[in-house]
Amino acid sequence: MTARLLLSLVFFKFSLICFLSSSYVYAEIPVFACDTDSNKTLASFNFCDTTLSFTERVADLVKRLTLEEKITHIIDQTPAVPRLGIPSYNWWSEALHGVSSVGHGTKFSPLVPSATSFPMPILTAASFNTTLFESIGEAISTEARAMYNVGKAGLTFWSPTMNLLRDPRWGRTLETPGEDPYLIGKYASGYVRGLQQLDDEDRLKVAACCKHYTAYDVDNWKGVERYKFNAIVTKQDMEDTFQPAFKSCVTEGNVASVMCSYNQVNGTPTCADKNLLSGVLRDQWKLNGYIVSDCDSVDVLFNAQRYTKSPEEAAAVTINAGLDLDCGVFLANHTLKAIQTGLVKEVEIDRAVTQNFNVLMRLGFFDGDPRKQRYGSLGPKDICTSAHEELAREAARQGIVLLKNENKFLPLSAKSIKLAAVIGPQANVTHDMIGNYEGIPCSYITPLQGLSEHVNTIYAKGCASVLCPPENLHLDDAKNAAAQADITILIVGANRSVEEESRDRVSLLLPGQQATLVSEVANASKGPVVLVIMSAGGFDISFAKSNDKISSILWIGYPGQHGGAALGDVIFGSYNPSGRLPITWYPESFSENISMTDMRMRPDPSTGYPGRTYRFYTGTPIYPFGYGLSYTTFKYSLLKAPGLVNIPTGTACLFKHCQSINATSSYCNGLSFQVRVRVQNTGTRPGADSVLLYFTPPHVHNAPRKQLISFEKVYLEPWEAKNVVFKVDVCKDLSIADEEGGRKLALGIHSFQIGNLQKYIVLKPSL
Repeated sequence: MTARLLLSLVFFKFSLICFLSSSYVYAEIPVFACDTDSNKTLASFNFCDTTLSFTERVADLVKRLTLEEKITHIIDQTPAVPRLGIPSYNWWSEALHGVSSVGHGTKFSPLVPSATSFPMPILTAASFNTTLFESIGEAISTEARAMYNVGKAGLTFWSPTMNLLRDPRWGRTLETPGEDPYLIGKYASGYVRGLQQLDDEDRLKVAACCKHYTAYDVDNWKGVERYKFNAIVTKQDMEDTFQPAFKSCVTEGNVASVMCSYNQVNGTPTCADKNLLSGVLRDQWKLNGYIVSDCDSVDVLFNAQRYTKSPEEAAAVTINAGLDLDCGVFLANHTLKAIQTGLVKEVEIDRAVTQNFNVLMRLGFFDGDPRKQRYGSLGPKDICTSAHEELAREAARQGIVLLKNENKFLPLSAKSIKLAAVIGPQANVTHDMIGNYEGIPCSYITPLQGLSEHVNTIYAKGCASVLCPPENLHLDDAKNAAAQADITILIVGANRSVEEESRDRVSLLLPGQQATLVSEVANASKGPVVLVIMSAGGFDISFAKSNDKISSILWIGYPGQHGGAALGDVIFGSYNPSGRLPITWYPESFSENISMTDMRMRPDPSTGYPGRTYRFYTGTPIYPFGYGLSYTTFKYSLLKAPGLVNIPTGTACLFKHCQSINATSSYCNGLSFQVRVRVQNTGTRPGADSVLLYFTPPHVHNAPRKQLISFEKVYLEPWEAKNVVFKVDVCKDLSIADEEGGRKLALGIHSFQIGNLQKYIVLKPSL
């Protein structure tokens, strides 16, 4: 062999090794138990026998564990049990709007450098599109499984966040689907179905988690921290405001996990409340899965809240309440002593690990190599696909809300614009578009980039950041840009320095000098102005709403990786906006006069308390819940709805005046009716319309002023019409909560609203 040939072979071998290393060195074997191919002994264990039921397999596994081993499996970072072939496992992964880098279970690497980043839930919810909710969940679950198959993620994802947004100052507004119980329930159950892909055998693609249970919506407001906050909630508000969406997530979404929150509710930490955990989640709603604490919640209830006198009592009270998994190490450190001192019985530990292992069984964790299972072919090629990236762009488009459009100024015609000024602290951002609980996006298209795809642009930041202190306000550059452009697009709002976990707002005004920037630039602009708000919570922008120089206003939430492209699509008319606000935008007086810690939903006329959310608020909002404009117009026609519905109460209410009756199956027995509406696009542009069905019950039990009970999104070509049929379940959809938290059906005249249509239906007692 010649020296030259030998050198060539060495070089080829080196190149091959480098190629293989660069492609695969970062791949890892996914974590799984029952590797019978490598260890034949494991085949003799019943918990590895896939022909047996999950119940039989879990029971076999639990009885093989020592007490000490069981305790290590009620914390989120569980160690291995080598003698049984069980590897360590990290329970904590996140997928709020894409596979996230938050948590112990997920790791990006050169093999998987990114994942699709969808809009934050507050914007996705604005689409009012249940199909979209589920499609996003399914896309994320595919990327999650793909990462798991190369050892870069777990299978248990603690998402979605689905707390009701009671107050727009809450820092976690961006994580929520809004302020309406029905919308949140539909979002959560749809998203969970997409994530979990539950099959007929009760198997899961990944396991979702609905959080944070319950009445949790204060993080850090004027010194009041979530770790010590005691939410004083009436039975009525608990029943009709804070609990319904969680119920939907469990009973309709079949979620595999629920996370209890940091706060107390009426003096009891949620993670130690046996009624909330064992009573409601397990017994009433039949949760098929595990209950996990928010991270270090058990430690918090002992060390911060001083709820128990000893750490052993804290461990015992949470386990006895029904907690199965501790995100943290508190239970690992104190459960054994709690058992030894008789505070908790081993059978409760068995219950907890049984619930935890059952979910892992349903995920295929104990079925051997997952790469040989149903989702085994998924890998890096299935992440950041063109289909997923387009879905992210489409989700942003569907959520964007058009708030103002004087004289039908939008959409713009790119041909008629020689130069557009793009101005504002959020005009050319990347990471700010993503929000929190984020991963690493596949790519970014900023607002400036998205707009520049359509027209020539000139860019000026105006403020150095959204905080926009006076010393960082650069008006001259911004005004000069606006003065020479045919159109000015101002992009302002918030980011995580203003609103995020552990950071609540104290004002509903635009931060810093942003209002000054908007007004000064609008006055200096040669042409009309489009104002774009990037935020989660609403702002009091009445100054801009009434400014004649500002022709149009758009809210874009936190629109995800391709939010800039979606904004360009909407402004220049390749997409007709159809989003509707999922929250009420309040005036600044709301933040000046209402304490965030006041949990009451209903107004109190005697003190001037205005109530909260569109369901109860008696004030005048800047923009109401459900508001959103289109480039076209829609006409509604009522085709079918009953005028009278007989409720078979028997003689109980027939001969006396009953305001309400118990909303029980004995009265309703599946009683329902249809509301059928014809929706027609009466404009010249194709577009989608979110058809929202509200009802107002008779004014008994301090009922909501208005309540969303159904919605459907329809797409219509110009002059096309479609029928939308709503099925109304009388007791489920029309019942209200009484003062004691019971469900009641009000008798009498109910008003139904769809757009500008109103229909009165009488619920009348009968034999």
